[in-house]
Formats: sequence, C-alpha cells, structure tokens
Amino acid sequence: MQAKKRYLILLSAGASLILLFCFGGIQVPLSRRGPGRRDDHSLTGYHPGARWRHISPRQKRDSNSGLFTGRRCRMESCFNFSLCERNGFKVYVYPQQKGEKLSESYQNILSSIEGSRFHTPDPAKACLFVLSLDTLDRDQLSPQYVHNLKAKIQSLPLWNEGRNHIIFNLYSGTWPDYTEDLGFDIGFAMLAKASISTENFRPNFDVSVPLFSKDHPRTGGERGFLKHNTIPPYRKYMLVFKGKRYLTGIGSDTRNALYHVHNSEDVVLLTTCKHGKDWQKHKDVRCDKDNIEYDKYDYREMLYNSTFCLVPRGRRLGSFRFLEALQAACVPVMLSNGWELPFSEIINWNTAAVIGDERLLLQIPSTVRSIHQDKILSLRQQTQFLWEAYFNSLEKIVLTTLEIIQDRVLLHASRSSLMWNSLPGGLFTLPQYSTNLGDFPFYYAKLGTKPYPKFTAIIHMVTPLVSQSQPVMKLLVAVAKSQYCAQVIVLWNSDKPLPAKHRWPVTSAPISVIEGESKVINSRFLPYNTIPTDAVLSLDEDTVLSTTEVDFAFTVWQSFPDRIVGYPARSHFWDSNKERWGYTSKWTNDYSMVLTGAAIYHKYYHYLYTTYLPASLRTMVDQMSNCEDILMNFLVSSVTKLPPVKVTQKKQYKETMMGQSSRASRWADPDHFAQRQTCMNKFANWFGTMPLIHSQMRMDPVLFKDQVSILRKKYRDIERL
Repeated sequence: MQAKKRYLILLSAGASLILLFCFGGIQVPLSRRGPGRRDDHSLTGYHPGARWRHISPRQKRDSNSGLFTGRRCRMESCFNFSLCERNGFKVYVYPQQKGEKLSESYQNILSSIEGSRFHTPDPAKACLFVLSLDTLDRDQLSPQYVHNLKAKIQSLPLWNEGRNHIIFNLYSGTWPDYTEDLGFDIGFAMLAKASISTENFRPNFDVSVPLFSKDHPRTGGERGFLKHNTIPPYRKYMLVFKGKRYLTGIGSDTRNALYHVHNSEDVVLLTTCKHGKDWQKHKDVRCDKDNIEYDKYDYREMLYNSTFCLVPRGRRLGSFRFLEALQAACVPVMLSNGWELPFSEIINWNTAAVIGDERLLLQIPSTVRSIHQDKILSLRQQTQFLWEAYFNSLEKIVLTTLEIIQDRVLLHASRSSLMWNSLPGGLFTLPQYSTNLGDFPFYYAKLGTKPYPKFTAIIHMVTPLVSQSQPVMKLLVAVAKSQYCAQVIVLWNSDKPLPAKHRWPVTSAPISVIEGESKVINSRFLPYNTIPTDAVLSLDEDTVLSTTEVDFAFTVWQSFPDRIVGYPARSHFWDSNKERWGYTSKWTNDYSMVLTGAAIYHKYYHYLYTTYLPASLRTMVDQMSNCEDILMNFLVSSVTKLPPVKVTQKKQYKETMMGQSSRASRWADPDHFAQRQTCMNKFANWFGTMPLIHSQMRMDPVLFKDQVSILRKKYRDIERL
C-alpha cells in the first residue's frame, strides 16, 4: 500500500513538471552565443507564463542595457593581442565628429592621451582605441548626457563590438537607482570607470579610476600638504567628515547614522539636509540641529587638521573626498562596501588607507584610536606618494590607466608591486628599460645593494681636434686617470671627420670615439649600449677638472645615485614683473640645477630622457642647440622630487669663451641666455608645474682647507691651485 502511494506521488509530480515545462514555468538554459553572452530570455529573467515573478534590480539593469554583454571578459578572451605585436602599445583617439560637444574633462582626457608617447594618429598601428564621443557622464538627468550614443558608436567602422577599446566613465545610472548602466552596449570594451563595484568590476580587464572634479588640473597638479613628519603624528582632530545627509534612498544609511559617533571634540562628523530644491519637504527632526552644527566648522580647516578622514559612499560608491583626503595627508577611512578602489590592480591600499565596514560604523573611532603612531606616519607618507605619483593631475590618472593596460599586454615586461607602490612610482620606472629593480637608481637602499663602483665618462665634442694642447686633451688624461673610470667615450658631434686613433692620448682607461646621431645636441643623452656602468660622468669638451675632483664627485654620487651630482650650479626664479620663470647664473648660496657639462648621474636617465619626454621638447632643444642640460634637470627633479647635489672644487667652474667661429662658443652668444629663459618656461608649461627645487647643500671634501697636514688628506690635490 505504501509503495502504491509513493508511486502515485511520483507520477503526479512528474506530470506537474511536464505541464510546467510546456507552459514555460521552467526554462532550460540555452547555449551561449559568444563570450559572456547569454540568450536574451535568460539574460532578462523573462519567461512566458511567469509575469508575476519578481525581477531583481540586477536583472532589470541587464534587461535595459547590454552593458554586461562582455561581463565575463578578460584580456585573454576579449582583447586582440596581435594588434600590439607589430608596433607595440599604441593608442588611437578617434577624430572628433562634427557637431559633437565634449565636456572639458573629457577633452582633457583626450589631450592627455594625444600628448603622450603612446599616441598614434594611424589606426592601423593602434593597439587600443579611445572614443571621441563623451562617455564620462551617463546620468540621464545630467546636461552633459550624450543622447543616441548607442547608434553613434555602432556606426563607427573600427568599433568591432568594442574589442581593444577603452571607455572612460565617471557617472552612470540616475535617480533613484544609480545603477552602473551606461545606457548602451559596451560590447567587449574595457571600462575605466569611477565608483565601480567589485560585483561588476572585471579583474584584469576593467580599470577602477578615481572620481575627480571638473576643476582637477590637466597637468602638473599640486603637491601634497604633508610638509613636516611630526612626531607624534596626531593633529587637532582624530576623525572628521563634512557632507550631505541623504534622508532616503541609496547612500542614506551610513550618513544618517554618523551622529551616533560625532562627539564635537576629536571626532567631528557633520551632515546637512540642505541640498536639493525640496529638502524641507523631507527633513526630519534632526535636520535643523545638524544644519546648525554643520555651519560651525570650515571644511578645509578640518581636512588639513585631522589625522583620519571618513570617506563614506554617496549616492554612488565613489566620492570627491577620497582624493581630497589623499592630498591633505589625512588618512582615508573607507566606508563604501563593495567599492573597487582606484587602481586596485597595482596599488596596495592597506598601506595608505583604513578599509572600514559600513555595518560596523560604531567601531570606527576605537579602531583608528588603536593605530600606532608609527603606522599613522607611514600611512600618511604613503598618501602623499600616491597622490603625487598617480592622482594629482588628470594626465597622471590617464597615463596610469594606460600603463596598467600596457603591463597586461606586455606581461613579460610588467612592473612589480614594489615599483608601483614606492618612489618614484610606476610612471617613471619603465619596464621596457628593465624589470630588474637593481637596474634603476631608486632601489639600492631597499635591496641593500650599491651601484657599480665605476663610471663611464662621456665627453661631448663639437670643436675639431687641431692641437694636442686643447683643453679636451688635458680633460681626457685627468678623467682616465681616475681610479673609478671604467672607460671614456668621446661623442664626436663635429662637422669635421673623426681624427685618427693616434691623435688621442694613451691612457689606462680605454677611450672610444663615436659619432653623434645626426650631430644633434640631444645625442649626448642617448641610451648607448656601450655604457657598461650605472654612473655616467657627462662632460663638455671645455671643462677643467682634476682627477681628484672627478674622484670626489663620484664618491659623493654613490651616496645619491638617484640625483644629478656635479660642479656647475645654476638657479631659477619667478619674475613677478614679467610673470614668467627666469634663469640665473649668478653665484649665490642657492641653486636648483647642476649643469651636465660636469655632472654625474645614473644612465637610466638617458633612457628616460629619450623615451619619456615628448619629441616636441627634444626637437626644440636640437633646433636651438641649447637647453639640454636644463631639460635633464627638469626631468630628474620631476622624478625624484629632490634637488641636485653640488660639490665644491678648488676653482670656479669656467665655461671657456671660445672663438665666435666655433660651434662650442654658445656661452659667448648673446642669444644663448635669452634662449635659456625661453626654455625654462616651455619646459615648465609641459610639465604643468615647476619641478626644480632649491637647495643650499654643498658637499665638501673631508678636511678641506684646514690646518691638518696635506699628506693626511684624502683629496689633497683639491687644495693645490
């Protein structure tokens, strides 16, 4: 009997299943029609006979847009690497279409790409493509919203379902849901998106970028506000926040609860209901009190005088306060569950921020109070590094995005985490030069190593060799006698033929003569493969230095391998009358440049000078045959955020006044000084700021000019005139 009952139950259940299947109650998944693409019915959650079924916000979002057509995309599945094999990592920006308006921010993004070394005007050489259609603001209520974007993109002949394209976006979705829907099918394109959630972020494909304001500078950018490493590192406030309080909807939960933690003393968390046109219709009993308290405090004063800054989510996951806190050296306390933090692929945010949980708001004050002062100082210093390395200008945000993608494409030559998370940062450590940390001038201390204890001298010659008594012959002998000299390279930039080998002196260190590329002045900074040492001693042919002076300068450089170390110093100043930068060669206690006519630096700067700087600046230098030394100083100070190092010598450095018929007589040219003034401003304009830093430090030989016996001095020849 029991068996008969079980049989009837199974029979009725089977019949029910058949009926449900026939009338659509159960849907059998269909095969996928492409990478990450589902059948339309499965994608939308719709099926006949089940209209009553609840559709989740995520399903609704998917049904309204094809944003997630490539939701499972990764570089290996949705990116065509073959486009990068022929010409390397090059980026093409579509020409702007007639009648299409661009926001200032999007125009700055495109300008940053077009001004970078990645840009190519030829789409056939491109590895990555960027739309000229403004995709930054996809909030339908925004005046910046571009209509009919779907049709405009689909009509592009190079679109190819979005493959090898990257789309920049700051705002997506609109009130009241604020979803991450862009309103068009991005196909297999990558997203460089602000406020992106970990749920929708496609690792190793998308790039999370910070939310920045329309006033964010395109180039240059301000430095961080950490001026002194005070111990203990505490400020007036422990934890602060000042911003809108959303009474209802997304983002309201956390901000509505901040008053529980606010104590009006060292934890000051302020919100206001005064936003929107009809805020008074929705205000609650706390609004008036909150508004009064809100108006008592100045936001900037709080920001710069707090140890920690709360960064809760707004309507979207990202917030302007994130970048504001970084710049102010106020350690961000993140309260935005599910936010994929900016550049998370390369940045270790645990070293610069406190990652909180919105559900544990009441524990935040005790958590930040428990952080040791050494850790606070470390967090604060890292905020400054990250701000200046990747976030303080739109150009750096864009270049960081492109460098991340390039590292994926050239995986064998990608940067390490240490390169990205320590000075000077990934933008200045180019993996095409090397992936070995020991080959760069920045990591010797971290690795516990020292640079190679020899240098290669490069003497720049433009004057024909007519006499054995020329200054260059004495210079060759003095440099080659140095105990640290590995070899001497004479860079022949003269129009005359190369002199015969017997014309050059016989020295213990080998001398090789090479012809400069196109006889241009920038050829002195080319990354020659014949340089075997880390250090380069750059010399003009008319430089007067003794062997002892060369030895001393190299010894000093070994302690400062990331800087320019040398003898001839110059300085810059701001001319308020002309409202421009000025250049001065006056001998004062202050300097900001050490000229490369007699200076030692790491050979990596040759590669950076040739590869990183734009062709327009190097072309200008070649055309004037001037300012290459200033440009190198700009570059090195921009990388290190430090001044060069001047060493003293027994006599003033002299730029020998040669005959007017000589190409080397630039110091006697009346236009030479005016050109250098022009260069200063051209360079500062490209860098977006003035990177040169003033210093008064001079390195003197030990026991120089004192009463100790000359025989007991290490650099005794310096005292002899």
